[in-house]
Amino acid sequence: MKKVSIIDVAKQAGVSVSTVSLVLRQKGKISEATIEKVHAAINTLGYVHNTAAANLRANTSNLIGLILRDFSDSFSIKVMASIVQELEKQGYMVFLGQPLNDHEHLERSLLSFKQQGVAGVIYLASDTRTSTLPPQIRDCPLPLVVVSQSLLNEPCNLVMRDNRQAANLATRYLIERGHRNIAYIGGREGCLIREQRLLGFRSAMAQYGLVNREESAPACSDDTQAASFVTRQLLEKNNTITALLCHSPDAMIGSISGIHHVGRTVGKDVFLTQQVALVGFEDMLHVNLTSPSFTYVSSASEETGRQAAGLIIRKLKEPELQTQRITLSGQLIARESA
Repeated sequence: MKKVSIIDVAKQAGVSVSTVSLVLRQKGKISEATIEKVHAAINTLGYVHNTAAANLRANTSNLIGLILRDFSDSFSIKVMASIVQELEKQGYMVFLGQPLNDHEHLERSLLSFKQQGVAGVIYLASDTRTSTLPPQIRDCPLPLVVVSQSLLNEPCNLVMRDNRQAANLATRYLIERGHRNIAYIGGREGCLIREQRLLGFRSAMAQYGLVNREESAPACSDDTQAASFVTRQLLEKNNTITALLCHSPDAMIGSISGIHHVGRTVGKDVFLTQQVALVGFEDMLHVNLTSPSFTYVSSASEETGRQAAGLIIRKLKEPELQTQRITLSGQLIARESA
């Protein structure tokens, strides 16, 4: 059986070979009617476009290298899914690397990207205790976009969450609902996300002239048992607390246990002294399966992925594009817990 060529497609569609080539590469100003004719001919003849060969001839690539460090992090997973979806819409494919450390594994991933001929790299940073990038990423010769959950002091193309805005938004929401004694639960000491959120939390408290006590922001390890313990300790020492900002999904689940241990309940009625309002910072997949359902500030994970994909594409098309820093704000989703 004869292999269908681009010449066959051109004859079937009644256009030139160069027009078919432009349609396949999504280049040039081609009318919608001509594009439809070419695609109809492709479908009729069963033509398969060899993208790799075309890229080789044109000295271009439709491959983007994506480095994901932590598969257990829900934010990174959602961002990755959004990046892949957006890049595929634009005709790009993703080559995934998951290095286990910042040294030989990371170098191996970047070498693999080079061997595969990727056009650019998107790096999903996972270390929330440092504001710098691994040297291998900082010195990457390819077009690079970094996605981070915390602020980085690096001159790189960066898409990141605005943690300070998120905590400020959540705190103001609680204050405007009548809460005056609010605490922040969770996050390890030295975690940059925690530090940035505490800045937002404290600025909102100060804005409304409310007292902010240092002991009202206990740090703890990222697990439900630790969060339950510190919540219980906090509420036993200060029974006037009526609302908690929860650093993570685990902190929120643990806080519920701690609240119940001291004989109080979760709820948003500030006038019922036994109720404690909860606000989180993640758009958790199981948010509608809890009772009460959680109030939270969204992490903007899907938009983060779309922005990262769009930025790497712009960088590929405009190599001289100035360094971009995109900061994304979350939206407060009010539900039953606050």
